Parts: sequence; C-alpha cells; structure tokens
Amino acid sequence: MFAVIKTGGKQYRVAANDLLKIEKVEGQVGDIVEIGHVLAHGEGENVTFGAPFVDGALVTAEVVEQGKNRTVIAFKKRRRQNSRRKIGHRQLLTTVRIAEILLDGAKPTKKAAAKTEAKAAPKKEAKAEAAPKETEAKATETAAPLFKTPKGEPDDLTVIKGIGPVAAGQLNEQGITTFAQIAKLSDKDVAKIDEHMPFSADQIMDWREQAKELAKK
Repeated sequence: MFAVIKTGGKQYRVAANDLLKIEKVEGQVGDIVEIGHVLAHGEGENVTFGAPFVDGALVTAEVVEQGKNRTVIAFKKRRRQNSRRKIGHRQLLTTVRIAEILLDGAKPTKKAAAKTEAKAAPKKEAKAEAAPKETEAKATETAAPLFKTPKGEPDDLTVIKGIGPVAAGQLNEQGITTFAQIAKLSDKDVAKIDEHMPFSADQIMDWREQAKELAKK
C-alpha cells in the first residue's frame, strides 16, 4: 500500500519503511509523529483520492534524525549602483521512516515515546529521584540563550537587510538585541549561531557588516 502525503508545502509518495527527508517537524529521535494530510492512498490499480484530503486516513512516521540541509546562497547585484546583497539559507530538515498507513480512523499501534520511557525507568528509588533533577537541568541548559543581553534600549534589527520580524524575534530570544552587538560578533560567535539557529554563516557575516555601519550612527 502507498499513500500521497502533504507536509511542509510539499507532496511525497510513501510506503511503509520508506526513509525520507521532510521540512522540520517537532519531535525527538525515536518519537512517532502523525501526518494527517493524506491526499491519496491505494494498492496496485485501486487508488482513492481525497477532496483534498482522505477522511480518516493517517500516516505515522518515526523520527530518525534532526538536521539541516546544505546552505543555499541568494546573491543579488544591481548594475551601476554599486549595490549587492548576499543571503544564505539552511532549511531545517527531519529524516523520518514511514511506520504505518492507517485508514478509516484506525489508531497507530506504535508508540516509540512510551517504549523509550519504559527502558529509561530506573530500577532503584535513588535513581528515580535523581532522574527528574537531571531532566530539569538539561531543560534549563537548552532554554538558556546563546548570548548575554546587553543593557540599554534594544535596536530595531529589522533595519538590517535580510532580518525580518521573525528572524529579529529569534535573535532577541538568544540575547542579540543591538547593532553594536551584531557588529562585534566574532567568527566563533558566528559559528555558534550557525550551529544552533536557522541562519547560515554567510548570512550572519553579511548582517555583521551592515551592523558595523549602523552602529556608527
């Protein structure tokens, strides 16, 4: 049996155990995610089409890996104006393995998250008490911003070409709020942002050059 699903604005023809990369979906490695946008399903020549989606159809997939696609560079230059703009983008991707194609409202049988919790259950009470503290510590580390927010009024980062309201909000969440702060980013800082945020190194370095000029005003 196969199905045609829609996720991330794209359509995929899938079957059980297929491995594919789709735009990022939330989930840890081993989790089962549900894709409810099933456009069609069938077996052999018998195919059922939705309008636009098939009622009661569901595809489940196991998260195999969370990662990024290669950097795509968009370069724009205007003649006789000494104007050029270079922006990079790295799409966040999730590698999944198709688990089941379910029809007529059937419920998934695989629950990887529950199995993971069962395996991780400690045998001793002392370990059971320590586990929540370790989980809280990891959550705190994950939630901590990458940089320390400087004192004073924040700048409007959307003035920098290539930074929209969404990107500005993401930078603010990681402690980046001023032109001067972006202008002083070291190559090590650029690499850190490239690793933990959906911005490429080339993109950040372009923002850094623009911020140097804006910080002088």
